[in-house]
Amino acid sequence: MAHSPTATQQNPSKKPKERDAVAVGTRDAAYNRQAGHNYFLTDRWECGVALRGTEVKSIREGKANLRDAYGLVKDGEAFLLNAHIGAFSHGNTMNHEETRTRKLLLHKEELRRLSVKTKEKGYTLIPTRLYFKNGRVKCELALAKGKQDWDKRETERKHEADKEAKSAIARSQRR
Repeated sequence: MAHSPTATQQNPSKKPKERDAVAVGTRDAAYNRQAGHNYFLTDRWECGVALRGTEVKSIREGKANLRDAYGLVKDGEAFLLNAHIGAFSHGNTMNHEETRTRKLLLHKEELRRLSVKTKEKGYTLIPTRLYFKNGRVKCELALAKGKQDWDKRETERKHEADKEAKSAIARSQRR
């Protein structure tokens, strides 16, 4: 009795299809670059996001933006406001609103700690990145305190000094 060869046995040179880096979770779906420039970021939390199916598909396509987004703790629940998730390209009339308020999923103890810390003067919650972990969308929230203009200039000077020091070390090692 002859066995029928499988697809890999018939064409051994055919490679498996590569998955998108965002979908697999090796690359962030959205990253808030302005957050580190405008705020001092201290504590960070990983939280889930309650999303609709078309929102998840849009995030996989890379249509998420966290630039003006912020977090809010109200009545023992956390919410993500102003996060822009573009419309799904193959969606229909039942597509999602792009900047709707989305619920963040955290443990009660984490919510309690967050509410205490955000009640301190000058502190707010800023989402720093949106990514996939085990097939689920996660949001990294950071406790943030706003920077003044002189703080931003000082941070820029430190970055420049670090960059110059690294390049000097690299030059000395090449010789």
